[in-house]
Amino acid sequence: MLIIGILAAIALPAFFNQKEKAGDSKAKENAHTAQVAMETYATENGGSYTGVTMAALHKIEPTISATEAEAAKPGLRISTTASNKYKIESESTNLHTFSIENNAGELKYPCTPKESGGCPASEIWNE
Repeated sequence: MLIIGILAAIALPAFFNQKEKAGDSKAKENAHTAQVAMETYATENGGSYTGVTMAALHKIEPTISATEAEAAKPGLRISTTASNKYKIESESTNLHTFSIENNAGELKYPCTPKESGGCPASEIWNE
């Protein structure tokens, strides 16, 4: 019994960490899917992200929820601040956030909380 207890004490934390990383991987995948749809939208609209909605992205990629309400926490959020800027935030089931920020073609991939699940100490998830 002692050996089984020791093995369980070692294995269970590793199992829960893998479950956390799997949820984070799904959130990263959702963010990337939305990024591809955003770029497709811009290509079809003269290079502008202005006016993009969840419904427009859903038309391009049906796996994206059609409305912000359907994509509620944990989920996916999009915002545009200019014709050449957007931000995508994807939240995992364990409430870790993975973002893609496009500022006139300069991409950043921040995440929170650092050093947890799929977010490294650098807080940049695509490295």
